[in-house]
Amino acid sequence: MRKLQMVDLGAQYQKIKKDIDEAIQGVIDSSAFINGPEVKNFQTELESYLNVKHVIPCGNGTDALQIALMALDLKPGDEVITADFTFAATVEVIHLLGLKSVLVDVDYDTFLIDPEKIRAAITPKTKAIIPVHLFGQCANMDEINKIAKEHNLFVIEDTAQGIGADFKGEKAGTIGTIGTTSFFPSKNLGCYGDGGAIFTNDDALAHKMRGICNHGMYQRYYHDEIGVNSRLDSIQAAILRVKLHHLDEYNKARRKAADFYNEAFQDIPELLTPAKADNSTHVYHQYTLRVTNGKRNELKEFLESKGIPAMIYYPVPLRKQKAYDTGNYKDTDFPNTNKLIEEVISLPMHTELDKEQLEFIKESVLEFFTS
Repeated sequence: MRKLQMVDLGAQYQKIKKDIDEAIQGVIDSSAFINGPEVKNFQTELESYLNVKHVIPCGNGTDALQIALMALDLKPGDEVITADFTFAATVEVIHLLGLKSVLVDVDYDTFLIDPEKIRAAITPKTKAIIPVHLFGQCANMDEINKIAKEHNLFVIEDTAQGIGADFKGEKAGTIGTIGTTSFFPSKNLGCYGDGGAIFTNDDALAHKMRGICNHGMYQRYYHDEIGVNSRLDSIQAAILRVKLHHLDEYNKARRKAADFYNEAFQDIPELLTPAKADNSTHVYHQYTLRVTNGKRNELKEFLESKGIPAMIYYPVPLRKQKAYDTGNYKDTDFPNTNKLIEEVISLPMHTELDKEQLEFIKESVLEFFTS
């Protein structure tokens, strides 16, 4: 049996090796390494895939979030609401810009930000909401957009884990004011380095964000905005063009593996399989279980003893991270996050999982709970 990995990028590459190698060689031959035609071609093809007017490629997913916030002309002290249970990049950029993060609880079953908690957290200083499409499915964008409209708020979708997912027929990242994503290698659509992109249907915001990405320039050496240097390089764009044509196929393979896991574990009462959100498809960036008998860490050790990697996303909520702990939050306001950090465990999930590997993972998990 091939070695189990959380993400098997090597095996995925072997299936598209010819196309990837030709794409990379083409960029090298052209010497157009920065802002070359491959970047524009990828941008155009991703716009078509997402059915969105503007895609702005950039250096990584964190930059995408930061540039999106910069384009909104928020002021120091303005508040941005987001989920307590997610990766730190979402809140990191808020603090980098001198804004105030306001963290709220998530739904226990779907892991997604709770719209009612958003509503309760709004103050006169609230200016934006960042829903995170965590683990591969969409937050409740109907309710979030409704709240945003009522209070005149911006909505920035963090789609780093959800590219290719649909919410009521619209692609994740295209439903709010701005969408952002990461092309980190392990993502559903990943390059072979760092990369990211921003999406919007707003012409003025798109223009502004393109300038911010390029040192605030719209004309060379004329700086109209305070900007950053954040570019998707041509080699990564060429790789992403190849992989974009396989994205739906990749997400289908992830769903097939998730269906196998769901059926395998449905009769284990101490093990809760991931719930599907209403109105959203799921692209399973992660396959995350909840272990409700207090033996999550023991399960992780048991699986790793058999050569099965398992990860905990995420062991510490953002409000308790040293960098972001303001001391202003009450634990009683986060009952679901408090449970999830003690229960969640993610199994291998990628496009190359084969029947032998899935059966081995299944039998190992069953062995743990029945021995």
